[in-house]
Amino acid sequence: GLGRLIIGAVLSRDFPVIQGGLLFLALIYLTVNLAVDLLYAAIDPRVRLE
Repeated sequence: GLGRLIIGAVLSRDFPVIQGGLLFLALIYLTVNLAVDLLYAAIDPRVRLE
């Protein structure tokens, strides 16, 4: 998968593939984090979005 692609790129010093893979992982992390925050605010009425 993506992890194997990034590890192979690191070993062969393929910097554009490393950058692309890490950017993709960061975007996935941010998207999941935002979704969890919004769901948590929707489920728990004590949490307010400001």
